[in-house]
Amino acid sequence: MVEQSKKYELNKEDMTKVGKGALIAGAGAILVYLAEVIPGIDFGVYTPIAVAIFGIGANLVRKWIINNKKR
Repeated sequence: MVEQSKKYELNKEDMTKVGKGALIAGAGAILVYLAEVIPGIDFGVYTPIAVAIFGIGANLVRKWIINNKKR
């Protein structure tokens, strides 16, 4: 059983989750950057939406890889 953090504190598990979230968000931002630079795509004012979509996509791929490793 995982121990919950105390109020206004973060434990190791919390920090791991925050770190994974940051990596996923960063992967989404990198994918948007590459999509704009390589083929010359410009998302314009929709860049924040594109970052979110690419971040969700990066998380889906991560989960898919993890689930396939378990089998």
